[in-house]
Amino acid sequence: MARRKEAGTLTLGIMSAALIGGLALPAQAGELTLGTSATLTTDYVFRGVTQSDDNPAVQASLDASYGIFYFGAWGSNVDFGGGPSGQDIANVEIDYYAGITPEWRGISFDIAALYYTYPGAYDPGTEFDYFELKTGASYTFFDALTLGVTNYWSPEFAGETGTGNAFELSGEYAFANKWWIFSPSVSGMIGWQYIENADSYTYWNAGLTLGFMENWSADIRYWDTEGYAIQSGLFNGDSRVVGTLSASF
Repeated sequence: MARRKEAGTLTLGIMSAALIGGLALPAQAGELTLGTSATLTTDYVFRGVTQSDDNPAVQASLDASYGIFYFGAWGSNVDFGGGPSGQDIANVEIDYYAGITPEWRGISFDIAALYYTYPGAYDPGTEFDYFELKTGASYTFFDALTLGVTNYWSPEFAGETGTGNAFELSGEYAFANKWWIFSPSVSGMIGWQYIENADSYTYWNAGLTLGFMENWSADIRYWDTEGYAIQSGLFNGDSRVVGTLSASF
């Protein structure tokens, strides 16, 4: 309970700093920019837990930005198993988001609303769709090392399991020199997921990303959890290595 309170206090602090910083900055105008991405991954892992039953996933996004404002949609195949009559419980996830990315004294903020949906899902008695408020801040040292903190708060987490709160610390180091045609970076993250009416747990990852051909990247990443109850079957949080190939345009 103490950790939940600390994370909530930090969230309010980040939001306050971002708003104050945003007010202190002049209006940031720009032109509308559109972008898309496509991803193939060996396993769709969300906060340490497989969403595709340890199987590959194809993912895509469509994004738009204007100055510090952005919005978009992201989708992936999922596998939530079968219902009592053999029907798929859920096989598609589509998420919608909108936010702002102000900067203040070199600190980059990210404040956004996210809505996770599962079109056509068979979910009698519970509701899979849920909302989260994202608040984050990051700072880059020496043009190479980026450290960040992010919080995700939900008034009603997936499956109607009560208040949810995820707090993450992340770091990334981008190497100055290329490895042949690749621009390498290493990154890692540790997070704590708290759910009011379900088990809370710790999750983390670490990996290597190789950027190439300007808008392509290949990533190999180790995932694991601690304190997560399910370690086999659907929604398991067992340790795994995930490979991902992405392109953005």
